[in-house]
Amino acid sequence: MPIIVQLDIMLARRKVKSKDLAEHVGITEANMSLLKQGRVKGVRFDTLEKICDYLQCQPADLLVYEPEAQVTPVPRP
Repeated sequence: MPIIVQLDIMLARRKVKSKDLAEHVGITEANMSLLKQGRVKGVRFDTLEKICDYLQCQPADLLVYEPEAQVTPVPRP
């Protein structure tokens, strides 16, 4: 997937436990773990807002777009 979640990096930088963040945001630790691993299909803006507020960061600090490599077909002679 071209969207990379870097929540674990921001948690480490801020020295915050995911348990504390989950409690502040109002989601379960299991869902926080899935979010950290990038195993979610989406995230609500209000959840993202609470995460950014708690960690004092921007959404771009948490989400990075890395396009997948596209293979250009080689023409056949």
